[in-house]
Amino acid sequence: MASSSSTDRATPSHSGSQQTWIPQQVNTPPQYLGRKTLPIKRADAESLTREDLQYDLLYFIFADPTQAFVDSMAPGKPLVNFCDLYVNALFNSNKCSKVLKDKMVDTPEFAIEFAKIALLTNVGRINTTMAFFPEMKTALRSYHPVPSLQKSDGNLQDAPRIKNCLKAALLPFEFKTTPPATPADIREKARNGQIPPTSVVNLIFVLSNASHALQLAQLHFEPPVEFLDLFLPINLSSVSRAKAFLWLIFHYLSEPDAPNPFDDDWSRQNPGKVPRMQSISREEMLRENQDPPEEVEWGRRMSSMRSKFLKELVDEMEADNRRKKSAAAAPQPSPYSTPGFSGMFQNVPRRSRSHRPAVSTAEGSRGSSYGHEYVSTHQPPVSHQPPVQQPVPHPGVPESATSERTMLEHAWHVANNIDPLEDSDTEADEHVRLDYNRRLRILSRLRGKDPTPPPTQQAGSSTGTSASTQYQMQSQFHTAAQNAPSSSSSEPKGKLRQVTWE
Repeated sequence: MASSSSTDRATPSHSGSQQTWIPQQVNTPPQYLGRKTLPIKRADAESLTREDLQYDLLYFIFADPTQAFVDSMAPGKPLVNFCDLYVNALFNSNKCSKVLKDKMVDTPEFAIEFAKIALLTNVGRINTTMAFFPEMKTALRSYHPVPSLQKSDGNLQDAPRIKNCLKAALLPFEFKTTPPATPADIREKARNGQIPPTSVVNLIFVLSNASHALQLAQLHFEPPVEFLDLFLPINLSSVSRAKAFLWLIFHYLSEPDAPNPFDDDWSRQNPGKVPRMQSISREEMLRENQDPPEEVEWGRRMSSMRSKFLKELVDEMEADNRRKKSAAAAPQPSPYSTPGFSGMFQNVPRRSRSHRPAVSTAEGSRGSSYGHEYVSTHQPPVSHQPPVQQPVPHPGVPESATSERTMLEHAWHVANNIDPLEDSDTEADEHVRLDYNRRLRILSRLRGKDPTPPPTQQAGSSTGTSASTQYQMQSQFHTAAQNAPSSSSSEPKGKLRQVTWE
């Protein structure tokens, strides 16, 4: 790229009526002397000024009305100016989304603004770490408002999407074969009659390649100027740099023998050289690319919006982290608890169970188990929990004569007063029978028909009596269980006993 050993202000010299140009007077800012510093470097939420973009250069490139380029993507392959050629190339890219295409059609101003930011991405001034909408959350990119190119209220998206759109902006035949990768390959296709030899986007990628910088500088520029210097803030006028850029685009996309409409006297006298670029003073450089006050204010407002968004995002992330930590520290609910009645049993004290030996005595039958009434020589541990408060019945009124319990009340009574390890025969009161009848009616409704009828009496039966109903069978079962003879009166309570039926 252009560099200078002198920091003196460049002044054009004249020889007769023709302006001459001293190459040493081209000054490149120190931050752009290295190839790796070509992209614009700005902090997050910092605006890209007109000087960063070289807005005047972009204006003269896209405002040039010369219709000299063949648009092979349009019907009839008409001649168009550079603005239409470049916008149509982006529009016909396979990576251009439908939303973006609709916006480009509905708002032509947005299409030109998007094309300008895409051209800067095309040459490498906008790298893939930049984004242009303030609600971006990823830390891999930085947000930058672009006041001069965001006047149409359109989403310029971010640099990676723009880069993907550019890479897919090829001519139809280039999808089947490899596009030309060097300036010599492009000129060779043009000599063979293939016009245009490649897409305008691919041509700019080739011209911006660092491996071709020296070759292009020797062919088309006076040292020390290179192709990428056209897009840097150097002391060459914007209008002359725009004309040199358009000259190069026509030179490689058109027929080799076709007259270049961007020629001047210098380029005609020196075939293969770009038109003469005019050196300007420091004061003249400052008069170019000036930011209007309304654009400066808009950039500040968008930067403030970005800062507010980042603060809210950080606060939200911290709140999420606190909620996750509190949820991890909270006790996990039991999978067997019922959500509707989980709070009902929180204050009910648990009944302590006495220690039961693991080995049963010889008096128990096989499968015997010990309940909470097992008499043992060992003293059970004293429970420190408060005793369960038993319901007090009304004086003089038996419990069975009180009002009927609902299913919920009976379930509450069982949970508070009945030990599941105790023999169920001692709990067969009217409330239990009523609960069984209700459960049976519910099962009958779910089943869709009445309970199974009793079997008919068979001839020659030894009993000589008819079978009872299901309710009677249940009552006989309880009666038989109560009247069954016990094996020994000295047996401890709480054991399961084997019942013999006569």
